[in-house]
Parts: sequence; C-alpha cells; structure tokens
Amino acid sequence: MYTLLVVDDEPILIRGIRSFIDFEALSISDVIEASNGEEALELFEIYKLDVILADINMPKMNGLDFAAAAKSLKPDVKIAMITGYDYFDYAVAALKMGVDDYILKPVSKKDIQELLQKLITKVQEEHRQNEVLKLVDGLVSSADHSDELMGYKPQILREINTNIDNIEFSLSSLANTLSLSSSYVSTLFKQLFGTTFQQYMITVRLDRAKLLLLSTDLKMYEIAASVGFEDPNYFSAAFKKKFSLSPNQFKEKSME
Repeated sequence: MYTLLVVDDEPILIRGIRSFIDFEALSISDVIEASNGEEALELFEIYKLDVILADINMPKMNGLDFAAAAKSLKPDVKIAMITGYDYFDYAVAALKMGVDDYILKPVSKKDIQELLQKLITKVQEEHRQNEVLKLVDGLVSSADHSDELMGYKPQILREINTNIDNIEFSLSSLANTLSLSSSYVSTLFKQLFGTTFQQYMITVRLDRAKLLLLSTDLKMYEIAASVGFEDPNYFSAAFKKKFSLSPNQFKEKSME
C-alpha cells in the first residue's frame, strides 16, 4: 500500500478528493493533508510519503519550491501539481525540474483518479525494477557493491530531470558529472535502469512531449526543443515510432 500527501489551501478541494476518490482501488492506505508548502514539507520530512498532489500557488512556500525540497529529500517521490491557466508557465517549469505530471483547474473526480493512478503505477514500476536489481546484484556481487550501485541512481535521475531540455546532455556529460568513465556509466546505467542511456532519454523525453501536446498550444518545434530534440523532424519520427501516431495525430485524437 502507498501513502499520499495532498497540499492545497482550498479546503473544498481536499474534501472533494477525500470524498470521491477510490483510494482502495489505487492501493493508497494513508492520506495526509497540508494547507501550505511549509506545513507540507514538515510532514514530508516525517513521513517520506510515496505520492504528492500539490497546488502550485500556495501560501508560505509555493508548489515549485516545495516540490524541489521534497525531491531533494526523496528523489523517487512522485509529484503532480494542480494549477490554473494563470500559472501554466509554472507548471512547465515544474516538469523541467522533475515533477512527474500536472493537472489544470477545474478538476473532476475522473481527472484526479486517473492522475493518481498514473503516479501509483510509476511507483509500482520503480519498486519492481529495484527488486529485480537487488536480485541480480545479489547473484553477481556482494551486498556492499549493490549498495554502491544503487547510490548512483538518485544522482542520475536528478541529472536527467535537470537536463530534459538540454540538447547537449549525453552519456559523456553524465559521466563527467559523476566523475566516472563513460564506459563504466554505460554499464552502470544498464544495470540500474534495464536499458541504455540513449533509449531511456528518448523514452523520458517523448513521455514529457505527450504532456506538452495535451496541455499546451506550443508549436511542434517548440515542443521538440522543450524536450531536448534539436531536429523537429527527428522528434516527430521518434514520437511516431514509439506511439504509432505522429505528434499531430496524437493531439487530434486526444481532442476527440
């Protein structure tokens, strides 16, 4: 079972989430509430929750600052931001800094249920990957070596989230940041994530592109640049290869 922190200064929104969301279906056992960023951070420091749903525009500490602080304490926490159109630029900034998703007000029961399901699915997938990695490491190395490898994972995730729009970000630049050789980082990355660095980056960037296609009116070349693709044509081809739809087709289908 998983734990959820809901942060919003509108009591009616929190009451609605508590009343209408099927937490049992989501495998959420505990729901903790906070009305501002400072209170939320204090609670998170104590409970280290699995999933966070937070408003961007909050008193005392805004959602972006809170999300950054929470990620620094627990890099694998899954965070989604709630915001209005007036704060949309902040939502885009949140995605670039590692927030997993966002939703625009007004929100419905279905919107929140689906959003939380996506976040819980991400938590479950990472837990499965970590369990598999532990088993593999137990077969090929000592426990000390396993701990050493796992210690790199949050550092790598932070670098990826920071550089999602950086066209120059590469395996070599990641290796330089970690003060390791490129060949070692290549092997390490495959052990930690079950795929190559290049394939993982393409997947992360294309998933981020889907969010931008669904929630913005950015032109295709702007979306491509926002997720680290220098060539819009290559971006479109990669998107179609992964999702069997071009970016424009995906956007049109989502509006049906």
